[in-house]
Amino acid sequence: MKTPVYLDYNATTPVDKRVLETMLPFFTEQFGNAASSNHQYGWAAAEAVTIAREQIARLIGAVKEEIVFTSGATESINLAIRGVADAYATKGNHIITCATEHKAVLDTCAALSKKDMEISFLRVDKKGSINIDELKQTIKPSTILICLMYANNETGVLFPVREIADAAKQNNVLFFCDATQAVGKAAVNVLDDGIDLMAFSSHKLYGPKGCGALYVRRKNPRVRLKEQITGGGHERTMRSGTLNVPGIVGFGKAAELCMKESANDAKQIRLLRDHLEYSICKQTVTTVNGEVKNRLPHVSNLCFHLQNGASFMAELSKYMAVSSGSACSSASPEPSHVLKAMGLTDEEIKSSVRFSLGRFTTEVEINYTIKQITHVLKQLKNPGL
Repeated sequence: MKTPVYLDYNATTPVDKRVLETMLPFFTEQFGNAASSNHQYGWAAAEAVTIAREQIARLIGAVKEEIVFTSGATESINLAIRGVADAYATKGNHIITCATEHKAVLDTCAALSKKDMEISFLRVDKKGSINIDELKQTIKPSTILICLMYANNETGVLFPVREIADAAKQNNVLFFCDATQAVGKAAVNVLDDGIDLMAFSSHKLYGPKGCGALYVRRKNPRVRLKEQITGGGHERTMRSGTLNVPGIVGFGKAAELCMKESANDAKQIRLLRDHLEYSICKQTVTTVNGEVKNRLPHVSNLCFHLQNGASFMAELSKYMAVSSGSACSSASPEPSHVLKAMGLTDEEIKSSVRFSLGRFTTEVEINYTIKQITHVLKQLKNPGL
């Protein structure tokens, strides 16, 4: 067993070896530019991109023409929100989001608020769930976009996506969903879920970093976007730039593997996650942050109710790789905005830990984790041990 044990799969997943094997030829042998339309090297690259686009589309119930490749979920989020704000400016200037969204959504909305865009933030209850009635009451004639995630990246709490979509459709409002943590781990289907735009990323589902996608609905309704990166008209003019062919090929293979294996992965991972939670909560004064039942199968956000949360995290890092929040917010000294919105005190937030498991997590690793957490807690209470 390798230590420290890796339990931060929400931050990033390791690249599956089968994905890497699929990617390697596109670095050295099939290295063409997918936009080079006059020779065989370019044709081969373009064909590989088309195959990957189809694989990714199948994973989410879309068609390949609805997939726009980006550098990652953050760019996809920016393209979706800014692209709609620009394209639908004559229709309205109101966007609805939530206080517990990822910083990529919140920061983008904050930037737009400085350009005369009105932003409304929905609240969450102590379990991290939104109130659909509040959403419906917040929609008004000037609303052009609802930005709500599929599952929270810190707690794993699932949002009522289909109810959100129904509310949006009844009011002729577009629904953008950040599904970065859900795609490849939950049964995401853009048609069944009623999603108009959706962001997700390769490195959250055992593919390479630096490659993401934005789903853009083509009919009922056909979504329009104003490009945010210009310079060549790639990706049907929605996102210019030379395509990351090896990354896209890996993304496609990762999506294909998730199609075949994610259901079984989820069952196995849920068993390990529940074993971790039960064992820790049974032995210590620990509670689960967020909804217990309605959440992703691989995430556990636990509050240990300690006064010295920083010391606890420092000790844990010797034995395991875990997180106190989103990887994208780790540079900020501020307490988790997600847990704060759920009503936790600063002290509770500082002693909360996110455990996120994955395809390669083993029972041996989880048992080791339980043992070391118990050991660290005893040390903190009895320094002489």
